[in-house]
Amino acid sequence: MTDIQELLLSRIRDVADYPEPGVMFKDITPLLADPAAFTALTDALAEIAVNTSATKIVGLEARGFILGSPVAVRAGLGFIPVRKAGKLPGATLRQAYDLEYGSAEIEVHAEDLTAGDRILIVDDVLATGGTAEAAIHLIQRAGAQVSGLAVLMELGFLDARARLAPALAGAPLEALLQV
Repeated sequence: MTDIQELLLSRIRDVADYPEPGVMFKDITPLLADPAAFTALTDALAEIAVNTSATKIVGLEARGFILGSPVAVRAGLGFIPVRKAGKLPGATLRQAYDLEYGSAEIEVHAEDLTAGDRILIVDDVLATGGTAEAAIHLIQRAGAQVSGLAVLMELGFLDARARLAPALAGAPLEALLQV
Protein backbone atom coordinates (compact mmCIF):
# COMPACT_ATOMS: atom_id res chain seq x y z
CA MET A 1 0.00 0.00 0.00
CA THR A 2 1.31 3.45 -0.92
CA ASP A 3 1.61 6.35 1.51
CA ILE A 4 -1.34 8.16 -0.11
CA GLN A 5 -3.50 5.03 0.09
CA GLU A 6 -2.62 4.64 3.78
CA LEU A 7 -3.44 8.31 4.43
CA LEU A 8 -6.77 8.15 2.60
CA LEU A 9 -7.81 4.85 4.17
CA SER A 10 -6.92 6.12 7.64
CA ARG A 11 -9.39 8.99 7.17
CA ILE A 12 -12.35 6.87 6.04
CA ARG A 13 -14.61 5.81 8.88
CA ASP A 14 -16.59 2.58 8.86
CA VAL A 15 -20.17 2.98 10.11
CA ALA A 16 -21.83 -0.36 10.77
CA ASP A 17 -25.47 -0.98 9.88
CA TYR A 18 -25.93 2.27 7.96
CA PRO A 19 -28.17 3.06 6.13
CA GLU A 20 -29.63 -0.35 6.93
CA PRO A 21 -28.65 -3.44 8.95
CA GLY A 22 -25.82 -5.45 7.41
CA VAL A 23 -24.30 -2.54 5.45
CA MET A 24 -20.84 -1.21 6.33
CA PHE A 25 -20.98 2.44 5.22
CA LYS A 26 -17.70 4.10 4.22
CA ASP A 27 -17.89 7.66 5.60
CA ILE A 28 -15.53 10.07 3.82
CA THR A 29 -16.38 13.13 5.93
CA PRO A 30 -13.28 12.69 8.16
CA LEU A 31 -11.15 12.68 4.99
CA LEU A 32 -12.81 15.87 3.76
CA ALA A 33 -12.24 17.51 7.16
CA ASP A 34 -8.49 16.80 7.04
CA PRO A 35 -6.78 19.36 4.77
CA ALA A 36 -3.73 17.16 4.14
CA ALA A 37 -5.81 14.13 3.17
CA PHE A 38 -8.26 16.15 1.05
CA THR A 39 -5.35 17.85 -0.74
CA ALA A 40 -3.65 14.49 -1.38
CA LEU A 41 -6.90 13.11 -2.79
CA THR A 42 -7.41 16.18 -4.99
CA ASP A 43 -3.84 16.01 -6.28
CA ALA A 44 -4.12 12.29 -7.09
CA LEU A 45 -7.38 12.75 -8.99
CA ALA A 46 -6.03 15.83 -10.81
CA GLU A 47 -3.04 13.75 -11.92
CA ILE A 48 -5.44 11.20 -13.39
CA ALA A 49 -7.25 14.03 -15.22
CA VAL A 50 -3.96 15.20 -16.75
CA ASN A 51 -2.87 11.63 -17.61
CA THR A 52 -6.17 10.94 -19.42
CA SER A 53 -5.96 14.23 -21.36
CA ALA A 54 -9.32 15.30 -19.95
CA THR A 55 -10.68 18.66 -21.02
CA LYS A 56 -13.50 18.73 -18.43
CA ILE A 57 -14.45 17.00 -15.20
CA VAL A 58 -17.92 15.56 -14.64
CA GLY A 59 -18.92 15.06 -11.00
CA LEU A 60 -21.77 12.72 -10.10
CA GLU A 61 -24.32 13.90 -7.55
CA ALA A 62 -23.59 14.48 -4.77
CA ARG A 63 -20.17 13.52 -3.44
CA GLY A 64 -18.75 13.65 -6.97
CA PHE A 65 -19.44 17.41 -6.78
CA ILE A 66 -17.35 17.68 -3.61
CA LEU A 67 -14.44 15.72 -5.07
CA GLY A 68 -14.66 16.79 -8.70
CA SER A 69 -14.80 20.57 -8.23
CA PRO A 70 -11.36 20.97 -6.61
CA VAL A 71 -9.93 18.43 -9.09
CA ALA A 72 -11.15 20.60 -11.96
CA VAL A 73 -9.62 23.71 -10.40
CA ARG A 74 -6.31 21.95 -9.69
CA ALA A 75 -6.12 20.54 -13.22
CA GLY A 76 -7.20 23.84 -14.84
CA LEU A 77 -10.37 22.31 -16.30
CA GLY A 78 -14.07 23.10 -16.31
CA PHE A 79 -16.47 21.27 -14.01
CA ILE A 80 -19.87 19.89 -15.05
CA PRO A 81 -22.37 18.50 -12.55
CA VAL A 82 -24.44 15.46 -13.47
CA ARG A 83 -27.57 15.73 -11.34
CA LYS A 84 -30.65 13.79 -10.45
CA ALA A 85 -33.47 14.45 -12.91
CA GLY A 86 -35.38 17.70 -12.41
CA LYS A 87 -32.60 19.59 -10.61
CA LEU A 88 -31.11 21.51 -13.56
CA PRO A 89 -32.84 24.47 -15.25
CA GLY A 90 -32.94 24.80 -19.00
CA ALA A 91 -32.29 22.26 -21.73
CA THR A 92 -30.92 18.97 -20.46
CA LEU A 93 -30.07 15.50 -21.66
CA ARG A 94 -31.52 12.76 -19.48
CA GLN A 95 -30.44 9.14 -18.99
CA ALA A 96 -32.45 6.48 -17.15
CA TYR A 97 -30.83 3.56 -15.37
CA ASP A 98 -31.87 0.65 -13.19
CA LEU A 99 -31.40 0.47 -9.45
CA GLU A 100 -31.60 -2.63 -7.28
CA TYR A 101 -35.28 -1.81 -6.72
CA GLY A 102 -36.70 0.49 -9.38
CA SER A 103 -35.00 3.03 -11.59
CA ALA A 104 -33.59 6.55 -11.57
CA GLU A 105 -32.61 9.28 -14.02
CA ILE A 106 -29.70 11.69 -14.25
CA GLU A 107 -29.30 14.86 -16.30
CA VAL A 108 -26.67 17.22 -17.63
CA HIS A 109 -27.00 20.60 -19.33
CA ALA A 110 -26.92 19.84 -23.04
CA GLU A 111 -24.71 22.83 -23.91
CA ASP A 112 -22.00 21.96 -21.37
CA LEU A 113 -20.59 19.08 -23.41
CA THR A 114 -19.26 19.34 -26.96
CA ALA A 115 -17.88 16.92 -29.53
CA GLY A 116 -14.31 17.99 -28.75
CA ASP A 117 -14.55 17.32 -25.02
CA ARG A 118 -12.71 14.51 -23.25
CA ILE A 119 -14.46 13.89 -19.94
CA LEU A 120 -13.07 12.42 -16.74
CA ILE A 121 -15.94 11.26 -14.52
CA VAL A 122 -15.20 11.68 -10.80
CA ASP A 123 -17.08 10.12 -7.89
CA ASP A 124 -16.40 8.92 -4.37
CA VAL A 125 -17.44 5.26 -4.51
CA LEU A 126 -17.88 2.78 -7.32
CA ALA A 127 -20.40 0.24 -6.10
CA THR A 128 -22.62 -1.54 -8.64
CA GLY A 129 -21.71 0.91 -11.43
CA GLY A 130 -25.25 1.86 -12.44
CA THR A 131 -24.85 5.60 -12.03
CA ALA A 132 -21.40 5.62 -13.64
CA GLU A 133 -22.67 3.59 -16.61
CA ALA A 134 -25.59 6.00 -17.07
CA ALA A 135 -23.19 8.96 -16.91
CA ILE A 136 -20.95 7.37 -19.57
CA HIS A 137 -23.93 6.94 -21.89
CA LEU A 138 -25.14 10.49 -21.17
CA ILE A 139 -21.71 11.94 -22.03
CA GLN A 140 -21.50 9.88 -25.20
CA ARG A 141 -25.02 10.92 -26.26
CA ALA A 142 -23.92 14.55 -25.88
CA GLY A 143 -21.17 13.85 -28.41
CA ALA A 144 -18.25 14.00 -25.96
CA GLN A 145 -15.71 11.28 -25.29
CA VAL A 146 -15.13 9.66 -21.89
CA SER A 147 -11.40 9.84 -21.11
CA GLY A 148 -11.81 7.81 -17.92
CA LEU A 149 -13.56 7.23 -14.62
CA ALA A 150 -11.77 8.05 -11.36
CA VAL A 151 -13.07 7.16 -7.91
CA LEU A 152 -11.75 7.38 -4.38
CA MET A 153 -12.76 3.78 -3.65
CA GLU A 154 -14.08 0.78 -5.49
CA LEU A 155 -16.15 -1.89 -3.78
CA GLY A 156 -14.52 -4.69 -5.76
CA PHE A 157 -16.83 -7.45 -4.53
CA LEU A 158 -19.71 -5.85 -6.49
CA ASP A 159 -17.80 -6.33 -9.79
CA ALA A 160 -18.76 -2.98 -11.35
CA ARG A 161 -15.47 -2.94 -13.26
CA ALA A 162 -16.65 -5.80 -15.49
CA ARG A 163 -20.04 -4.12 -15.96
CA LEU A 164 -18.42 -0.83 -17.04
CA ALA A 165 -15.73 -2.23 -19.36
CA PRO A 166 -17.94 -2.27 -22.50
CA ALA A 167 -19.22 1.29 -21.93
CA LEU A 168 -15.72 2.61 -21.15
CA ALA A 169 -14.44 1.08 -24.40
CA GLY A 170 -10.81 1.07 -23.27
CA ALA A 171 -10.88 4.28 -21.23
CA PRO A 172 -9.28 3.69 -17.81
CA LEU A 173 -11.14 3.11 -14.57
CA GLU A 174 -8.90 4.37 -11.76
CA ALA A 175 -9.72 3.59 -8.13
CA LEU A 176 -7.37 5.01 -5.52
CA LEU A 177 -8.57 2.42 -2.98
CA GLN A 178 -9.99 -1.09 -3.36
CA VAL A 179 -12.24 -2.16 -0.49
